Order: sequence, then structure tokens, then C-alpha cells
Amino acid sequence: MAKGFSYRDAGVDMDAGDALVDAIKPFAKRTMRPEVLAGIGGFGALCELPKKYKQPVLVAGTDGVGTKLKLAFQFHKHDTVGIDLVAMSANDVLVQGAEPLFFLDYFACGKLEVAVATEVVKGIARGCELAGCALIGGETAEMPGMYAEGEYDLAGFAVGVVEKSSIIDGRDIAPGDVVLGLASSGAHSNGYSLIRKILERAKPPRGIDLLEPTRIYVKPVLELLDSVPVKGLAHITGGGLIGNVPRILPEKTRAVIERASWPRPAVFEWLQREGKVAEAEMQRVFNCGIGMAVVVAAEHADAAARVLSGAGETVFRIGRIEARKGAEPQVLIA
Repeated sequence: MAKGFSYRDAGVDMDAGDALVDAIKPFAKRTMRPEVLAGIGGFGALCELPKKYKQPVLVAGTDGVGTKLKLAFQFHKHDTVGIDLVAMSANDVLVQGAEPLFFLDYFACGKLEVAVATEVVKGIARGCELAGCALIGGETAEMPGMYAEGEYDLAGFAVGVVEKSSIIDGRDIAPGDVVLGLASSGAHSNGYSLIRKILERAKPPRGIDLLEPTRIYVKPVLELLDSVPVKGLAHITGGGLIGNVPRILPEKTRAVIERASWPRPAVFEWLQREGKVAEAEMQRVFNCGIGMAVVVAAEHADAAARVLSGAGETVFRIGRIEARKGAEPQVLIA
């Protein structure tokens, strides 16, 4: 009589899944907010809306880390991609003026390696701490045959809340306004298919870390919103300044960005040189050193820069808003 199969024989280790949940609970606990009623372990996580809001509006965002994960596999470094995961969604929620409230993750692999998954979730929890949101749940999926050995995929989901009267949508942006740029920490989580192509040709010099995690701007920008009127915020992801700033501009305005107003970080100089990447392509693919754009009235620009600098950001005055004529592009890199 043939031996019966078990789920373990099929490649799914339920005990490993239970061990992972136990391992990550202490890290998730550090992210808790008073609004969380029930977090990791249940079928669903429960979270109240903060009582300070009179007309709360929920803002949701979802994203992944992209092929930056391939470098994590290659270099056997898994403790920072979780920060990237949180950053990509939390920064997106932030630009609506929202305070990130809670975060959910999805971790999928072919065979669950508890030590690796724990490192990843520790990074997610660290990202949640930086963003001030609670890691209240998620899903770990072990799916034999779906992924190459030693590889996994990540997705994240952030929910934030904003007062309805305080939603930032860019509609008040007008000629004469100033564009401030907040420094990025590197390539963040965009352009890594091109980066990996360049890595086939050259290795980065000492001092360039291609796994440097995406900067999380939440706490400094929320501090800014409490003190200075902000007209627009743009998270600079895939598409660069050229592709992301137009998403917040009224149709009859354009942003003139002065390329010389901030130093281009060494990682981008190296990528452009070794990859022989055209300047237009650099601007279209990478953030080139600016991870968040902030639009304020000219009379508030100095105050905004002081608040952001005081909160730990590196701030540059990178451009201005002008009237747009005809079919002019909405962003001009001058």
C-alpha cells in the first residue's frame, strides 16, 4: 500500500510558518499605535480611526520592492528591503497629506526559510517605526514551484488618514510658487532592472551601497504640514522628476527645475558613467538625488526649508512654478 502524502511532503512546512509568526511578533509589537485593537494572529486586524479627526478620509496605497530584491538575493542581505517596502507605500500615502495609520505585508516564497523571512519582516517593522504606522498583519505564502530556490516576493499595503479639509491635491499650485527638493538616500526602489544590467559590466566602488533603503519622509513632512501651508507633494519614484511632478500640477502650470541646484549623488554618477546612460534617460528612470518634491508659496519657502532641515532632511530649492503655454511639457529640467 502506497504511503500517504502530507503537506510537508508537498513542500509546505506549516511548523515553519508558525515559527515565523512567533519570531516576528516582538518586532510588530514595537510598531503598535493606540488605535490598534487587534493585530497579528487574527483573521483580520482591527484599527480605530484617531479621535483627533473631525472628517477623517482614508488614503490607501500599495507597492512592492521590484527587482531590487534580486540584489538582496545576490548579496544575501535581507534586513533592509522591508524598509523599502514600507517606504514606497507610506511615502505615496503621505503626499495626500495623510498620516500613515497601519501597514500590511505579503511575503511569498517557494520554501520558507524562517531566518531569512524574519530578517525581512524586521526590516518591515523598522520601516513602520520610521513611518509611525502600525504593522498589524500580513500574509506569508509558501508555494512550492512558484519561485526559484532562495527567492521570495514582497508586496505592501498602507492605509493613512487625513482631515478632509487638509487633503493635498495640488489644485492651488500657481505661478510664482517654489519647488523644494528633499534628498534621496540613493536609487530608492526604482530603476533596478537597469542597475542590474549595469552591474553585469562593472562593480560599484567602495562607498556605494545599492541596497541602501528608500528614505521615509513621513515624520518630517507631517511636522511641516503642522506649521507651514503646503500646496503640493510628489513622491519621486519611477519616472523621476519628469514623470512624477506633473501628477500634482494644474494643467496650465509647469515646473522649471534647475538641475544645478543640488549635487547629484555618487551612485548616479557611477551608474551614468558605467552604463553610458543618456542624461534624458537618467532623468526619466531615476530620482537623481531628489526623493520628494514640496511645492509652497514663495513667502513660505524659507520657513518650510527650516522646518524640514530641523527635522533631519537635506533640503534644496530646486525650482519654480510658471504658467504653461500651449503644449509645453509640464516639467522642464533647465
